[in-house]
Amino acid sequence: MSEAKFTPRVFSGIQPSGGLTLGNYLGAIKRFVQMQDEAFETIYCMVDLHAITAKLLDPDELRRNTRELAAGFIASGISPDKSILINQSQVPEHAQLAWIFNCIARMGWMSRMTQWKDKAGKNAEAASLGLFAYPALMAADILVYHATHVPVGEDQKQHLELTRDIASKFNHDYGVDFFPITEPVIEGAATRVMSLRDGSKKMSKSDPSDASRINLTDDADAIAKKIRKAKTDPDALPSEADGLENRPEARNLVNIYAALADMSVEEVLREVGGQQFGAFKPRLAELAVEKMAPISSEMARLMDQPDEIDRILAKGAAQAREITAPILRQTYDIVGMLG
Repeated sequence: MSEAKFTPRVFSGIQPSGGLTLGNYLGAIKRFVQMQDEAFETIYCMVDLHAITAKLLDPDELRRNTRELAAGFIASGISPDKSILINQSQVPEHAQLAWIFNCIARMGWMSRMTQWKDKAGKNAEAASLGLFAYPALMAADILVYHATHVPVGEDQKQHLELTRDIASKFNHDYGVDFFPITEPVIEGAATRVMSLRDGSKKMSKSDPSDASRINLTDDADAIAKKIRKAKTDPDALPSEADGLENRPEARNLVNIYAALADMSVEEVLREVGGQQFGAFKPRLAELAVEKMAPISSEMARLMDQPDEIDRILAKGAAQAREITAPILRQTYDIVGMLG
């Protein structure tokens, strides 16, 4: 199916589960900001319906996390004047289309999802139906906007493939070319940022060691300290990327530098190849503070103004529904539901 009939439109979202990290910024949010100025309409979402699939959260915590995520988006450079910034639950068409997709998707498709297996583990019968079915909601999040592109991390690529399967099956079953076959956007030097304490593990807010990650709320001193104490190896940095093989901590720090500086790994290594980490880490710390400390400060300012965040999200929801309501009405008509 040709994408020519669809408006080039980007959708992506992050769960408001609290604790945004450098990994979220470099792996997703930084790319979100860049796409605002490309030939796309951009829609970015706090996916709070997804946030309760694994467990129910304290209501006040979920509200705070949602506002903190919105503050992180805005502080990082996502402009409500350039992008539609929304809270998922304020746009009911997400959940309404998800029910249609629950009836399109097959149980076998869902049970093969890697994240379902990882999160449910051996106690699958105690997991929520929402956890099992949430890839159908993710498909609805995307397709309710007829989004043509989704910036997505490697860990979500399987879910986007499911989105494409659902769109294809809907189109085939009803003999229409209604939903686009959405394309993933996976790129960048640090799409997967690793722990500062163990280069084989993804940087995560759930790691018990705060030193393993840079939080978007960290101030300049905390950022610099964590970079200085990041785990390394005793060898000098190589001059070519092949030299980072089997050196996960070195590769991670070089990737972070490259992503923050908007350089390729090869360009970074041409500049720093041969340096010991004693020279490279201060350079990386200075760059990280320059790029990340202003985000921390702006997030703090925004979190002191929750009414302003709520106003922005309400405006975004109204803009979003101008897109989603007609698409849902057309979906219902195709399915045969009375409008």
